[in-house]
Amino acid sequence: MGILNVTPDSFSDGGAYLDEEAAVARGLELIGQGADILDVGGESSRPGAAPLDVEEELRRVVPVIARLRGLCDRPISVDTVKAEVARRALQAGADIVNDISALSMDPGMVDVARETGAGIILMHMQGRPRTMQANPVYKNVVEEVKEYLQDRIKWCLDKGVDAACLAVDPGIGFGKTCEHNLQLLANARVFCRLGRPVVVGASRKSFIGALTGRGVDGRLPGSLAVLADGIRQGVHIMRVHDVKESCEAARVVDSLVQASGS
Repeated sequence: MGILNVTPDSFSDGGAYLDEEAAVARGLELIGQGADILDVGGESSRPGAAPLDVEEELRRVVPVIARLRGLCDRPISVDTVKAEVARRALQAGADIVNDISALSMDPGMVDVARETGAGIILMHMQGRPRTMQANPVYKNVVEEVKEYLQDRIKWCLDKGVDAACLAVDPGIGFGKTCEHNLQLLANARVFCRLGRPVVVGASRKSFIGALTGRGVDGRLPGSLAVLADGIRQGVHIMRVHDVKESCEAARVVDSLVQASGS
């Protein structure tokens, strides 16, 4: 899953693709590099980020999604917590809603999910982006995140959402310390047992910087290490900034997994 941030303030590439033409060109570039899915987001969810109003988010993402849908046949995901943005993005050609709140921030989001049959990614987040990294605390982060995702799957099913539409994401960096992130990543296979595809987004995140001493632009090796271990554990979708390098690493790891028979 290639990341396309149509924002001025995302932690890694904020402002680089805010212009519609630049965003569309970048999306096509990611597809050319091997992205299987494009994840288009108009609202930054970095730690400390302030909420964005609906109209501005629509202005950022809908034209880009509409243009990309006319130029490619790859699945497009919209990264949003707002029902109106999700609905309009799906009408413009998106296929998936990637909701960092697991459909909990906007009561109308579950209606969008049920009525459209779109793919839905349910992510775990402790708190909200503005405050989530203030002091995240867990007794057992792996068990608590697993139980939360399990509960959200059941909630969606009870609301009439098709199970086949759902995927889960443990939410690396969303209300977690470096140690919490490491525990979740080291136990990614636990989330695979929930019976739905697992998405992991660890690309360039701050815990990699904490481990390596690298700034955002120097975190590719660490990101690829996470990708390789995730694939070995059975993670289905890796959400990444560096698509070309990630695809090459994934091919090698896939080949090793097949050769090992695991």
